[in-house]
This record gives sequence, structure tokens and C-alpha cells, in this order.
Amino acid sequence: MAYIDLTQTFTESMPVYPGDAPATLKRMAAVEHDGYENHTVQSGMHVGTHLDAPRHMIAGGKRITDLQPERFFGSGYLLDVRGREVIDADLLESVTLPTQAMLLLWTGYDSHFRLPDYYAAHPVCTEAFAEALVDLGVQLLGMDTPSPDREPFAVHKLLLGHEILIVENLTNLESLVFAEHFELMALPMKFEAEGAFVRVIAQID
Repeated sequence: MAYIDLTQTFTESMPVYPGDAPATLKRMAAVEHDGYENHTVQSGMHVGTHLDAPRHMIAGGKRITDLQPERFFGSGYLLDVRGREVIDADLLESVTLPTQAMLLLWTGYDSHFRLPDYYAAHPVCTEAFAEALVDLGVQLLGMDTPSPDREPFAVHKLLLGHEILIVENLTNLESLVFAEHFELMALPMKFEAEGAFVRVIAQID
């Protein structure tokens, strides 16, 4: 059995969505000087690998604290969409997903994570693709990009309106390419908020 970490490391300087406040991780005390080590974090919730709950885009939608723990575990499926700037429903035509699948989109775009174009040039999903996920009963969509769409965020709203959770800024998805089956764990911190940092782990038998 192997465990694969699909989470971007939160470091001192993190890329943030244009217009958001900078995210920082600062060491406030060091063992060598103070006898203990301590850090402080200042960040919005949508930085690094994080999970969007319905409240992020849906008025009256559930926050992280409203979601039951079983929502964060499930059977994973990796969809190779490398080379596609637009991810459309045709990619699902020959796919058989497990029940209540946690679908991961492997674009390879995580290689841009700290580059200037990261938030400007990422692949996007169509509304038809999102509607197909609703029809298929998917419970979570994860991707190695900063978002499944751009403004006005129709895909976000469609997915979250059907309580399909969204995980953004994944990495290391290539490690799953030869896994015939894997279980996914996406455990967010328990903030009373619309989103939270999440540690995403794939378990391969």
C-alpha cells in the first residue's frame, strides 16, 4: 500500500489570485534562539491546495463546518486531459466512474504554479462538462490548476449548486497514472468558512 501526497507545500511566499491579499508564512521564534519554534500564517482560504465548499459561490450554501466527514473520502479517478485548453463533456464519453467518484483532472499545469501566467492561462472546463459531472453523481472535482473556470464562474456555481466540492491547486497527479484504483482523502481544516486549506492524499493498494 502506498500513500501519494497531491498537495502543494505552503511556503513563505505563496501565489494568490490577482487582487487577493498576499499570503505569508513567517517564523516568529526559533529553537536556536528562543528554545522553541513558532510560525504565523496570514492568508485567504483560497491559496495553495484548498477545498471550495458550496458557500463560496452559493448564497445559503454549506460551509466547511456543515460538511460531514464522509464527504472528504471516496474512490478516485484520474482523467488525463493534458494538452486540452478546454475540457469538455466529450472526454467523459468512454469513462466509467466509480459511484460518487472523486474525479481528478490531470492537466500538467501545476508546473506553472509559481509562474506569472498561472492564473491567466490555465485550462478551463465547459458548463457541459460540469453538467455531465452532475449527471454522473460525482461528489468532488479536483484539478492541478487554480480553477475549473474564469469569471463569471458559471462552472463553479453549477458544481457548488449541486454540492459537488471543488479542490484546486493539486500537484503530483502524474504519480497516479499507473494506478488502476485509488482511494482519495481530501481533509480540509475545520474552519467556519466557505473554503479551507486541504491535505489531499491518494491511497494506492
